Amino acid sequence: MADYGKWAGTALRVVVMAVILLVVLAIILTLTRKAAAEEAATVEESGVAVMAEKQYPVQKTEEEWRAILTEEQYQVTRHGGTECAFTGEFWNDHREGVYHCVCCGNPLFASGAKFESGTGWPSYFQPVGPERIDTKTDRSYGMVRTEVLCNRCGAHLGHVFRDGPKPTGMRFCINSVALEWKPELVEPVE
Repeated sequence: MADYGKWAGTALRVVVMAVILLVVLAIILTLTRKAAAEEAATVEESGVAVMAEKQYPVQKTEEEWRAILTEEQYQVTRHGGTECAFTGEFWNDHREGVYHCVCCGNPLFASGAKFESGTGWPSYFQPVGPERIDTKTDRSYGMVRTEVLCNRCGAHLGHVFRDGPKPTGMRFCINSVALEWKPELVEPVE
């Protein structure tokens, strides 16, 4: 009988600890979601426009996109995928030049706005011009983030966060496969 009492006491302690752990995890999850939502709202208020679904000037069929993009480029730019950190061509690139949209050639980010974020993706504190990109709220994977899109073709580029350096405080975290480097800004041919 003494063994039963000992076992019951241990079982009760385990159950109480499990309940406490679940409550703590629920609180952490709630705070994380709230912080992400607040960050997205702050980004929206900071002047980075949140765009509704729209028709972009460059339109192609899925077959046409597949014909001009690699499979990884297609998955990232046309279906909102993400390349693995520290694997992209440009995360550690230090050449002078301009990074253009791989889908349509739109000049997006200049090397002068590039900085080392330590995230494993190329990061910029601003685009070449605010008219070069669109943003929209991304609620995928249980998070609230601000997605960055090419304003010319709607390609998914990455996400923007408010933890970047001065002068903007923004971190445009962009997939390398969504970009094409050129030594200078080249406007796309219509």
